[in-house]
Amino acid sequence: MQAFEFKHTVGFEETNLVGNVYYVNHLRWQGRCREMFLREHVPSIIEELGRSLSLVTTRCSCEYLDELRAFDDLLIEMRLGGLSQNRVAMRFDYYRLKDGRRELVARGEQQIACMAKKEEGMVPEPFPLALRKAFEAYAG
Repeated sequence: MQAFEFKHTVGFEETNLVGNVYYVNHLRWQGRCREMFLREHVPSIIEELGRSLSLVTTRCSCEYLDELRAFDDLLIEMRLGGLSQNRVAMRFDYYRLKDGRRELVARGEQQIACMAKKEEGMVPEPFPLALRKAFEAYAG
């Protein structure tokens, strides 16, 4: 099953006083992974996001399986969890890369809704076809 991959090296600014990664950073990395996915697979959507289209996060979660520390190398895999007319759920697996091995350290999920900015406010909007196809390529 195909996954979109995002690599990251943990920096000191992402750790707390104890030296491990502060928990909210996992959620930030989900957002960063999603942004890089859009940049790589649907760059045309980025202009629309600045005008009338919005991708609104409606839910996110993370299950922490092991601690991370500064300079740990990560591989975050993103897969499609589900897709409806204007909502998508993405699943994330976080792996520490060490000595040629991948160690699962966390799992997460994020749901976003596609919304349009109208005079009456934000209203649900079907995903543009290019974005829908990009997500469907990572179904699993």
